[in-house]
Amino acid sequence: MIKKRKKNPYEASALGQYIYTSAHKARRIIDQIRGRSYEETLMILELMPYRACYPIFKLVYSAAANASHNMDLNEGSLFISKVEVNEGTTMKKLKPRARGRSYLIKRPTCHISIVLEDISYEEYEEDFL
Repeated sequence: MIKKRKKNPYEASALGQYIYTSAHKARRIIDQIRGRSYEETLMILELMPYRACYPIFKLVYSAAANASHNMDLNEGSLFISKVEVNEGTTMKKLKPRARGRSYLIKRPTCHISIVLEDISYEEYEEDFL
C-alpha cells in the first residue's frame, strides 16, 4: 500500500518543462542551490556563468511569486526544500553534410521542479508528514 503524503500548506512550487539544456548541466547548478534561502539563491544564480542559470532563476522567481500571491507567504522566509531535475525528450534535427549525407543533431531537454517552503511555520510541519 502506498502512503499518500498530505500537502503542506506552507509550500509553493513551480514546474518548468522542456527546458533546452541537458539534465546533467542543470543538476550541476541545482546542487549549488539546494537547501538555501530564496535571496541567497537569486544572488548565486545571477553570478554563476552557466547558460542554464537563467531558466532556473525564472523558476525560482516564479515559485516565490506563487508563494506570495496564492498563499500569502513572506518571500524573506522562504527556502528551497526540494529541487528535482528529470530528463525530457530529445529533439532531433538533420543537418546537411557533404556529398548528400546528413548529420543528426540532438537537442536534449529537461524538466525542473522547484518547491519553496516557509521557515516561519516549522512547528506545523509535523502534522503534514
